[in-house]
Amino acid sequence: MKTLIIRRIATGESGTFGVLIYKNKPFALTLEREWLDNKRRVSCIPSGNYKCNRVNSPAFGHTFEIINVPGRSHILFHKGNTDSDTAGCVLVGEQFGDIKGDSGILSSKAGYNEMMGIMNGEITFRLIIVNDFLTDLNE
Repeated sequence: MKTLIIRRIATGESGTFGVLIYKNKPFALTLEREWLDNKRRVSCIPSGNYKCNRVNSPAFGHTFEIINVPGRSHILFHKGNTDSDTAGCVLVGEQFGDIKGDSGILSSKAGYNEMMGIMNGEITFRLIIVNDFLTDLNE
């Protein structure tokens, strides 16, 4: 079974930003909502180990759902640019950027397609989410 890692690197009002890693090589970026106690549709999920299953979403087509998240369901990987594009899901992109004054991720279609290419033929994979936030150096 393949394994992807999301190494979360920053969080704040604009969301939780991470790096998506496969075989110890970063290949894309992620954006999730900020941490709000794992509340449905408004929070990122807790760090930890998860299983992801291939699904056909009515809204996003063929993608993967993160399962076994305590108290949550229907958490998908999909395209998008800012935390307003997600309701507790994981967005995938290629670069960080500003979108109308809001921090986000760009080239989402390319990043998402790269992830789906890595998972071509897979029906399930393991996901490890690690929080690796730097402390505020201005304190």
